[in-house]
Amino acid sequence: MGIFDRLRGTSIRIHILIKGRIGDGWQDIDEHVRVPAGTTLGKLLDITDAARLPLRQALASSPHLAETMMLNGERCPLAGNAERALADGDEIYLLAPLAGG
Repeated sequence: MGIFDRLRGTSIRIHILIKGRIGDGWQDIDEHVRVPAGTTLGKLLDITDAARLPLRQALASSPHLAETMMLNGERCPLAGNAERALADGDEIYLLAPLAGG
């Protein structure tokens, strides 16, 4: 932890991946964001809104993603995990379903 982290308070780094057709458009987001330690999955939505990352928009455009969201490779439905505290290095992943023929 550097001097600026100590001055700001403790922060953690979260990796956000959003891939596929979500709503009317194709998303290809691969971003790391710093959030305050103790940030919950639900609070992360407010933080990503402020950072102009479309996490909330993706969940609203494709509601099934709220049930299939992945946290560190495990399914983590938002409704049952909104109060779950995130840890440094956590990865949030939304993958829109693909169809083909």
